[in-house]
Amino acid sequence: MCDCLVALPAATGSVTCFAKNSDRPPGEPQDVAWSPPRTDSGTLRVTHIDIEPFSGETFGTVLSRPRWSWGAEHGVNEAGVAIGNEAIYTTLDPRSAPPALTGMDLVRLGLERAATAAGAVEVIVELLERYGQGGSGHDPAGGVARPYWSSFLVADPAAGFVLETSGREWAVESVDRAAAISNRTTIAAFDAVHRHPRQPVATLVDPRLHASRQLLAFEPVSIGGLMDHLRSHGADGTPGWTVCMHVDGVEATTASMVAELPAAGRPPRAWLLLGHPCRSIYVPVNVGEPFVGVPWERFASLPERRADGLVALEAWLASTGPPAAEAWRMVEAVLAEPGAPDPGSPRLGP
Repeated sequence: MCDCLVALPAATGSVTCFAKNSDRPPGEPQDVAWSPPRTDSGTLRVTHIDIEPFSGETFGTVLSRPRWSWGAEHGVNEAGVAIGNEAIYTTLDPRSAPPALTGMDLVRLGLERAATAAGAVEVIVELLERYGQGGSGHDPAGGVARPYWSSFLVADPAAGFVLETSGREWAVESVDRAAAISNRTTIAAFDAVHRHPRQPVATLVDPRLHASRQLLAFEPVSIGGLMDHLRSHGADGTPGWTVCMHVDGVEATTASMVAELPAAGRPPRAWLLLGHPCRSIYVPVNVGEPFVGVPWERFASLPERRADGLVALEAWLASTGPPAAEAWRMVEAVLAEPGAPDPGSPRLGP
């Protein structure tokens, strides 16, 4: 399960804004990492198979990925392309497919190999048609293989696309002002042919998708509004099969990202967290500036201190955008002191 949204400049008044919650098995660790540019010298091992190397240098990319997987749930590259994917089920049973590319592999390959959203769609489609999809999208070490097909939301500073797949079949639709995807087919003609007739979209998917579309309808869409949405628990505030997901022992939001994709001349920025968005804090990263030594896993246990400082600190970080290591130092300062002062105070500044 996942939810992904994009608002183009026409809907924000300024820049493209992108958002994604990654919903995974609750105990599955996820990492945030900087993948630097590289030149592949031989075959490339992705999650389940080897593929041909890329002929040029890849783009540096910020990735959020399950620790067992080569591929990523979401990310942003230094050219300003953002991609997120969703598990979807169709009339074609994914359990019959041999090991091949996973949707997460395709997210990372699109980010590493494309300078635009349209280019990333071309990369994903070409690789999908060549290698196909297949293999578990959950950690095989857990004992239960869980393959699925994927849909993708792909964006850059000027354009966005929804790409939906079933095996090697696919359909793409351009985004006008804004779009949201969740765990179902949404492109009308593709949905009519491929939607799984017994998938419980009305109860487990459509309420989240409807909430995302409602959020996008209130313009201008903002980074703060997207963060609030990714933390939401539905109209009654009860956690469960909600945008911020809490289903004990089954599925939970384990990572989240909001990104700002400005026009040429300014680097993209991403705000990332691990754990439940409602209990964690978004840390800003200037995409293209490598970061090391940031203990992202600690953000997943921040908690019950949100009311007395972290919310204000997060707002300050969002407005100033220091690099991740400096942002972490400020969070540590708040956590270290009982009754910590207002995080907007000068001594927590840069």
